[in-house]
Amino acid sequence: MKKLITRRGVLVGAAASAAVSPTNLKSANANLPRTHEVRITQFKFEPDVVVVGVGEIIRWSNFDLAPHTATGNALGWNTGEIAKGMSKELVVTNDMETRYFCAFHPHMKGAIKIKL
Repeated sequence: MKKLITRRGVLVGAAASAAVSPTNLKSANANLPRTHEVRITQFKFEPDVVVVGVGEIIRWSNFDLAPHTATGNALGWNTGEIAKGMSKELVVTNDMETRYFCAFHPHMKGAIKIKL
């Protein structure tokens, strides 16, 4: 027996799919590590102190004309150059340096506070 596809049937199916999708996306996103945003603007890191947990991600986004870096004070980690309009990410570890600066503009300083 051939099944008849109607416009109403398609619309009902689409509505049902839309109702289910946010739940699936929400549970899938629950397993992803949290990302903390740090804006680089007017030669400053904003916020200048970011509070994070181990395994979470810090994303530095450059809104200045000049390139920048986020570099651990003892050079233990470095994002590399972050050009205008670009971003770089770093996964937080429990033994990482928590104070950082911009290698191109050493007066720019920031800190990471790791939650226990």
